[in-house]
Amino acid sequence: MNSQTPITSVPVLEVRDLVKHFKQVKAVNGLSFEVRAGTCFGLLGPNGAGKSTTIEMCEGLLTPTSGSIRYRGEPLGPRYRERVGIQFQSTALQDHLTVIENLRFFSALYPVRRPIDELIALCRLEEFLDRDSKKLSGGQRQRLLLAIALVNDPELLFLDEPTTGLDPQARRNFWDLVTDIKARGKTIVLTTHYMEEAYLLCDEIVIVDAGQIIARGVPSQLLAEHFNDSMLEVPAAEAHKIAATGLAGVAKGETVEIQTADVNGAVAALLAGGVSLAQLRIRPRTLEDLFIELTGRGLRE
Repeated sequence: MNSQTPITSVPVLEVRDLVKHFKQVKAVNGLSFEVRAGTCFGLLGPNGAGKSTTIEMCEGLLTPTSGSIRYRGEPLGPRYRERVGIQFQSTALQDHLTVIENLRFFSALYPVRRPIDELIALCRLEEFLDRDSKKLSGGQRQRLLLAIALVNDPELLFLDEPTTGLDPQARRNFWDLVTDIKARGKTIVLTTHYMEEAYLLCDEIVIVDAGQIIARGVPSQLLAEHFNDSMLEVPAAEAHKIAATGLAGVAKGETVEIQTADVNGAVAALLAGGVSLAQLRIRPRTLEDLFIELTGRGLRE
């Protein structure tokens, strides 16, 4: 998905030397980046890295200690609030209102709004318009919240961990919606706990740790820059045989991972050592591997 999206030279959002201190805590310590028109920009980081604080400043909800955030070259102000949409991790919906009633309620808050019929079609809400919002499934609720974030027809859309808690099918359905929205010219800033989500949706990502950017680039290019090897995954039941081959294996739950730049040689060593390859899995490096290598910890820590 990301490889097919043209990237223009126009920065919609420009962040320069962004700093945020909370008493003695330096939550954000000098971040700079640009988000270009028509792209999906991913902001990743472990808990406590400063990611959420950065997003809240970009959304206009927190005031920076220092540094600047500009929208189309201008400081954030009333125009920005009219042109931005936000899907928060958790949004309170009005009690006892149906889906269509919630859409009408939030739409009435904006002077400029997108036709509700278009929102219904775009976010695929037709089948449950008359359902009480409390009775929606997780995926249905997120689709409604996405439609609410789009009621003012924003140019810039913030999606803050939008698929957390969804089952795999609902998550992939949501990815399709995001892809459709970007294809309509929207610019998206995404935070997520799912590396596959970031890889598929984002044209560019930054990884933040300790309030600073530690990696930035196109996902596929970042992987190519950091890795020239592959991972072999073998069932943990074969661990004792793997150890005897001299290959370095790392236990990961029910599997043993073997990192190697010579896949053919490693497979030959496993066969010579009597290791069963019936459930062997060979995979390329992923953003999850990169994230752990750079931060030393998993994204959900």
